[in-house]
Amino acid sequence: MRKVPKFFNTAGPIQPDIHYNVEPLSRMDLEEVEQLIYQRKYFVLHAPRQTGKTSCLLALRDYLNARGEFMAVYANVEAGQAARNDAEKVVQATAAAIADRVDILRGGNEAVKLLRTVRESESSGNLLTAFIRALCESLPLPLVLFLDEIDALVGDGLVSVLRQIRAGYDQRPQHFPQTIILCGVRDVRDYRIVLSNQDIVTGGSAFNIKAESLRLGNLTKEEIHDLYMQHTAATGQEFDEACFPMIWEATEGQPWLVNALGYEVTMKMKENRDRSIRIIPEMIYRAQENIIYRRDTHIDILIDKLREDRVRRVIAPILANEDAEVEHHLSDDDIQYVVDMGLVVRDKPLRIANAIYKEIIPRELTWARQQTLIQQAAWYINPDNSINMEKLLLDFQQFFRQNADSWIERFDYKESGPQLLLQAFLQRVVNGGGYIDREYGLGRGRTDLLITKPLTDHYGGPYQRIVLELKILRSNVEETVRKGLEQTAGYMDKCGGTINEGHFILFDRRPGRPWEEKLWHRTEQYEGREIMVWGM
Repeated sequence: MRKVPKFFNTAGPIQPDIHYNVEPLSRMDLEEVEQLIYQRKYFVLHAPRQTGKTSCLLALRDYLNARGEFMAVYANVEAGQAARNDAEKVVQATAAAIADRVDILRGGNEAVKLLRTVRESESSGNLLTAFIRALCESLPLPLVLFLDEIDALVGDGLVSVLRQIRAGYDQRPQHFPQTIILCGVRDVRDYRIVLSNQDIVTGGSAFNIKAESLRLGNLTKEEIHDLYMQHTAATGQEFDEACFPMIWEATEGQPWLVNALGYEVTMKMKENRDRSIRIIPEMIYRAQENIIYRRDTHIDILIDKLREDRVRRVIAPILANEDAEVEHHLSDDDIQYVVDMGLVVRDKPLRIANAIYKEIIPRELTWARQQTLIQQAAWYINPDNSINMEKLLLDFQQFFRQNADSWIERFDYKESGPQLLLQAFLQRVVNGGGYIDREYGLGRGRTDLLITKPLTDHYGGPYQRIVLELKILRSNVEETVRKGLEQTAGYMDKCGGTINEGHFILFDRRPGRPWEEKLWHRTEQYEGREIMVWGM
């Protein structure tokens, strides 16, 4: 059989024979997990989607079964999601998933037969408890059961599954599993389960036997480097070391993003299939843009979450650069929900989890607006292929005057409407021929943008770099301009290298101000730098 070359995995659990991978068991505290199992504890393993939870569970299953002390069984219970509040169907689907996996592991169909027998004598309100008890009594070793995607279940169905597991807890390990691990995106304590009668039950009350909650973390810088070096070892294709700080900043170790960048730059970008080509930072940047622009499944899931009220309440003040004190007024449940989604991290202050997500969020919130803009990139391109930023911003001033109120009203995230509208305008012009890096967050009071525009189609060729700082006017105009010049110059310094232009843009949203007073521009000097200041 022809040997299949390995590649970076972006879909489902890893298969070590074909995927570059970080050893799954090294990503969890195996000693702690074993200790919990020996202590007959029931616990939770949770992490954002596509971080490797299932790969870790499957590796743990194989590790435990190889030792011969337990029978470890993995079952994905997501199929019960379709039944939603139909508890009987959810319980039956969950029991069937467990029986099927036991039979795959042992061979034959004894567990399926056992389930059929139990179903004839038990009601749905006790079916799962009775089946698991009968199963444990039929096995030669104590059962360790992994239930994956548990939080895909909802409502009455989820409550029934949790309560039926809890009902047999005191009978372990002879008559019930020695250990059950619930695996999902969120910790069970954070489930807010709405029943069919509209009562709300928390996961903690439905499953109050949980001993621990373990969270699977992101990849470390060292693990990312080792993962990419597996490709180099297998193919001879080298990565410039300057790529790795970029990969870290773009992903902060989020496993799907790390693998997606690797796959994009080594496989999807066809020219790089020539393994003699060295991967350089510019290629990583283009790979990142391709992934964002293509809206792969992982990114589509995030986009869908942005429409939820719980997510909007947390993301909106971050996008609007509101004071860090705003965090104290946010619901901790909402924050934890968005943290569990992997969208934000609890730094001081709260921030978006990585540079790719930071880029995706404003783009996607303005996607519909971008599609209706008539502006074309060609209108603002100079003969040397650089962007004529002065012409672009003059046009945006008039566009903003004509459309700001009606367009901002359509945004879900109205607090950051002016900044989002300008970013939609810029993205329309820059798309396909450059990149926009964004910095924003609680406590910053401003949005910083860095536009990078390659002037040729060749890697490593010359490029134009433009800094823009966006700020909402909240006090005295001249004092705000003075502070804005200082911050714009500081961001220009931070970006390093050659910055061709700096622009400070001040949005005056005070009611009753005539547009003739709000629209203006002038050139200022600050510590030897020329910065254009724009009123909107």
